[in-house]
Amino acid sequence: MKKNFLFLTASLLALGFASQASAADLRTPVYSKAPPMVAAIYDWSGLYIGLNGGGGSSHTDWNGSAHSTGGTIGGQVGYRWQAANWVFGLEAQGNWADFGKSGAWNHVDGFGLFTGQVGYAWNNVLWYAKGGAAVVDNSWNWGQANSQDNTKWGGTIGTGLEIGFAPNWSVGVEYNHVFLGDQDVGNRRNNVNQDIDMGLVRLNYKFGGPVVARYWYKASSLKR
Repeated sequence: MKKNFLFLTASLLALGFASQASAADLRTPVYSKAPPMVAAIYDWSGLYIGLNGGGGSSHTDWNGSAHSTGGTIGGQVGYRWQAANWVFGLEAQGNWADFGKSGAWNHVDGFGLFTGQVGYAWNNVLWYAKGGAAVVDNSWNWGQANSQDNTKWGGTIGTGLEIGFAPNWSVGVEYNHVFLGDQDVGNRRNNVNQDIDMGLVRLNYKFGGPVVARYWYKASSLKR
């Protein structure tokens, strides 16, 4: 009887250990790395075209200072390259302008900007600085017998903030300063110094995909 009891006890213990080993083998494995997650980030690279509009003021200095203010509207075309968070670009912009009242001694009729850009992007938000060449179409009027139209080249610097708000679309604000230096105008060859300041609102459409995929693993991975 005692031997039978010991044999039964040993059999039950062996069965228990076997059950635990089987359960361990059937346990769901836990992987050390989680599946990669995907996040969409805005890509500023590519060709773009757009419209702009705003206001500006022409400051002239000849026998006293004068200011000619008004509105402007135009368009731009450019190309950008993005490397990590840095964005580089080239842009050409042409605008019709109406800075100055009719008959004023200085009236800005239009301008063009040809600039390079360097910027920094936070996903779909881009800040940039720009600089390059500028050309301005002026009308000068000292009376019907003494008026002149001229085109003057100079330089420009500026800065802007642009936000991608929809696939391929972005909107932004921009400030530009144009410095033309001295120029001889009028029958008397008057030496006039001219600078222009303007603020613009811009709308751009970029060709190509607006986002790229970025993969990463979860920071807290579980060990097997």
